[in-house]
Amino acid sequence: MHQTPDSSPDPGLISDDLAPTPVARRCWTAVDLASLWIGMVVCVPTYMLSGGLVDLGMTWWQAVLTVGLGNLIVLVPMVLAGHAGTRYGIPFPVLARASFGITGAHIPALARALVACGWFGIQTWIGGSAIHQLLGAVFGRPLGGADWPVLGINGAEIACFLAFWAVQVAILLRGIESIKMLERWAAPFLVLMGLALLAWAWTRAGGLGPMLAGSETLAGTANAAPSNRPSFWSLFFPSLTGMVGFWATLSLNIPDFTRYARSQRDQILGQALGLPVFMMLFAFIGVAVTSATVVIFGEPIPDPTVLLGRMGGGVAVIASLIALTLATLSTNLAANVVSPANALINVAPKRIDFRTGALITAGLGIAIFPWKLIESTSGYIFTWLVGYSALLGPIGGIILADYYLLRRTELDLDGLFQRRGPYSYRGGFNPAALLALALGVAPNVPGFLHAAGFVSAAPPLFVTLYTYAWFVGFGIAAVVYLALMRGSRR
Repeated sequence: MHQTPDSSPDPGLISDDLAPTPVARRCWTAVDLASLWIGMVVCVPTYMLSGGLVDLGMTWWQAVLTVGLGNLIVLVPMVLAGHAGTRYGIPFPVLARASFGITGAHIPALARALVACGWFGIQTWIGGSAIHQLLGAVFGRPLGGADWPVLGINGAEIACFLAFWAVQVAILLRGIESIKMLERWAAPFLVLMGLALLAWAWTRAGGLGPMLAGSETLAGTANAAPSNRPSFWSLFFPSLTGMVGFWATLSLNIPDFTRYARSQRDQILGQALGLPVFMMLFAFIGVAVTSATVVIFGEPIPDPTVLLGRMGGGVAVIASLIALTLATLSTNLAANVVSPANALINVAPKRIDFRTGALITAGLGIAIFPWKLIESTSGYIFTWLVGYSALLGPIGGIILADYYLLRRTELDLDGLFQRRGPYSYRGGFNPAALLALALGVAPNVPGFLHAAGFVSAAPPLFVTLYTYAWFVGFGIAAVVYLALMRGSRR
């Protein structure tokens, strides 16, 4: 590994949270990383993913396979990016300095952080909604009155949302090790609860056949007749992009976790076992149970918080509240707090530590009105998931092209913490990375504006490109970056 003549780190670029993880602390095994992924995968949004695809017109098996394929694809950049964390012990914002520059790294780090804040708010809303639904089941009536102006939710929903938010903050104040312990203990419990829910649906619906037959009715909620449903291929590609986008966030900042792995084998095996396998399992549970509700209750109930309220029973309510709370906690704290906290630390290492960064993230999670992001299935998948994948795909393409194709995994570790080192570029910014990012995002902007409803029409070519947003942005940014960097060395 190449070393610079002066290896002293700049005090404004390093802190205990950003410094390379000491070998003594690199003790996470494959089991720890698999548990991390299981804890993140088993959550309400994952449960609702395949049901949302069926609602759009897919069959149950097409939806599950689409989820599975999307996660096999995103596993590749996940493992590739994880290599840098394990080899050098560095978090994502520090890795980004190699390609974007010492100061320019704030751009990808804060972009990733902004998406994480959105997800933190969504998961907190889901956790609070679970509490609200289940308390309503206990009291035998919905809680709260009229919706508040502007917010669009009632007082009881706000109270439950803030209560769940406070529980998460209390855990975050204990530091990042509390997240590792939570994931290790939560993973087996959450898998058992998911299988128990599947067994309940199997029994009540009268077997697997009747249970899955309800998926035809579920698909009919969005399309009046099978002949009116969109073709599978017209749904498949934008949905696949959405599935890749679901974890495109973690495919960037996975070094935040693999920096603690014992070896490359542990990080690869742990991720391969924890991500695609359990995403497919829980996606199947989600669509199968949702289909069964058509048989059991006469209507599809895609939201598990609503379903558990309908199941009734004191013991069932308590067990369900614990399971949903734990599922949302385990996902939210790992997937949506570590990245923005590290990004904020990277901005001001001497003034912000992990706890401060986590509290800022939690505050932003409230400010974005997360319940408005998931009001509709099409808005959730095609605007939110695909939309941010259009931003994060190019970032991933630049960082991986730089690490593997340009530098052949060789980084100047000391230089990553020096303002006048090899990654200073021009005033701390790498123009090649910034231009590649802009060109990678640009083709997807018209399609996003159309999907979000900001413009009524967009050129067909750009609408099609948006269907493949993550792939288009990733490929364009990687090619442009390599061409500019290699051209500048001539």
